[in-house]
Amino acid sequence: MTIPIRLLLLLSFICATVSLGAANPTLRPIKVAVLDFGATDTGQRVTEKIGRVLSSNVDLSIIDRAESVPAARGVGYAGSLNLTLEEARDLGAAIGCEFYLIGDAQTLRRSSSSRVVYYESYASIFIVSARTGRLITWERPSFEATSLIEAEELLMLDVTQSTSRYVKVIHTAETKERNERELSLTANTPVIEDVPDETTPQAKGLRLPQPYRRLRPQYPDSASRAEAVATVDVLVDLDAEGEVGQVEVVRWAGFGLDEETVNTVRRMHFRPAMRDGVPIPMRVLLRYNFSRPKKQKADEGKPV
Repeated sequence: MTIPIRLLLLLSFICATVSLGAANPTLRPIKVAVLDFGATDTGQRVTEKIGRVLSSNVDLSIIDRAESVPAARGVGYAGSLNLTLEEARDLGAAIGCEFYLIGDAQTLRRSSSSRVVYYESYASIFIVSARTGRLITWERPSFEATSLIEAEELLMLDVTQSTSRYVKVIHTAETKERNERELSLTANTPVIEDVPDETTPQAKGLRLPQPYRRLRPQYPDSASRAEAVATVDVLVDLDAEGEVGQVEVVRWAGFGLDEETVNTVRRMHFRPAMRDGVPIPMRVLLRYNFSRPKKQKADEGKPV
């Protein structure tokens, strides 16, 4: 029996489609939430703009803000941009998403003795993984103009143009996390002892690691422009010689503070932890508090 050519072509197309679907099991949309960017008019406009543009991407499923915002408030979230991994995961779990965007956006009327009155519109945009609690990326576009309308329009145009980059960042992070989960199933992770509470039996005969020299992370210009006040916590793996191994940010702050902290810690050297006179590897928590250093007074700004 001869099979018609049209039928052969149809069967070939069906087989190719099935094969493509089997090779790409992650074709389902990624669940993303966009939370408030503040109660100001600028914040509300940025929130609506990002949500609307992201909703047009078929690879993403944007959670209705009528559901995500009350869920976030239900776990006590009040707009902080300085979260621990646990807090960030809890927030994502309450919302029921895989990634979420948080931030702050305002338009300020600025003045100084050296400049005429001008307006600054900015948006601090953070993309967070709900699964890991990590801060995936952050940015703070800012625009100045002689009028409020012009400053805000410049910001809205940038947010619109940048949204495709946010989608790419989310897809890249989703792929990376999936690969990390697969590797964790087969990797032989070395056992490193956490610092025990001094009241526990494990603390007996233990000498904690000490840095040969305490280094202080610099306060970067990116944080200064945002006037960021935050705390960064990092878990540091030290080997039996006191050398720094893995460094994991477990309370992030964005604005360049996390990167500055990690880079500083990687330059440090420690006297190793000792148990009964024997050097041992140990995981320690280091905390750094950041506030804007005192310097020449900047232009004064008032929300409008």
